[in-house]
Amino acid sequence: MTALPRGFIPVMLTPFQDDLSIDFAILRQLCDLYIDKGAVGLFANCLSSEMYELSSEERLEVIKTVVDQTAGRVPVVATGTFQSSIEEMASFSNQVYELGADAVIILNNQFVSAEESDEVFIARIRRWMELTPGVPFGIYECPVPYKRLVSIPVLEELLATGRLCYHKDTSLNLAQVQAKIQAGKASHFGVYDAYMVHAKASLAAGSMGLSCIQGNFFPDLLADFCLRPSEDFQAFLTDNMELMHSAYPTSAKYVLQKQGFPIGLATRRKVEPLTEFLKAALDELLTSASRYQFP
Repeated sequence: MTALPRGFIPVMLTPFQDDLSIDFAILRQLCDLYIDKGAVGLFANCLSSEMYELSSEERLEVIKTVVDQTAGRVPVVATGTFQSSIEEMASFSNQVYELGADAVIILNNQFVSAEESDEVFIARIRRWMELTPGVPFGIYECPVPYKRLVSIPVLEELLATGRLCYHKDTSLNLAQVQAKIQAGKASHFGVYDAYMVHAKASLAAGSMGLSCIQGNFFPDLLADFCLRPSEDFQAFLTDNMELMHSAYPTSAKYVLQKQGFPIGLATRRKVEPLTEFLKAALDELLTSASRYQFP
């Protein structure tokens, strides 16, 4: 089991046509865009991909499209666990891995309810691992349907399996991020932070990179920031965090569209409308970001 690369791993969008069917032609172009802009991996079938709004068949088709289009240029990870029995989750995870994903991402909030203990979680994960022999995996603290943070004892148990390679942290807590980095120092494992308020500090502490929604607005800038983190761009991320969360993922599709990428604005997720006021604010965001663009 080898670690994923150091750098920016985007949480991929799913393009839709106006009738809300998946636009696979644009999805293939989107894979190329991320890679051309400096992404070192792709996270397909995640919350930004509107995974909960996709059918099981669509999830697999999206993952297959991403794997095929990427063609080994960068690793691909993809979510493989959705609320059902452990056996059903394992079966789907095996299908994801068989499609060519480099690692299957597990959602810890799908294995236990908010009231159940870490001991119950570990027991169920161990059963999932028995049913997915040899499958490398990552863990994502997905905030939907509820956020369950990964404790250090849980992380240490998972690291001891030798199969855990990726963790998308959403704790919003730098001390937690630092503790997870320390726990995984001797393993082929990387923490990829989602919280941009402390992104520079997280990278300085040893996180492997970033997996954040802001990369769906400016993938090139996030990729460069992972290599050359600056106080100036950190301030830009912090100052504009609330705006970039507004009407997301429609807002990200709008900004990509304004930069010349032919993605539609359709989304299956129920989000706030992309008003003219919000469009104007996003236009200003584009202007502000232009000073960070590299020739």
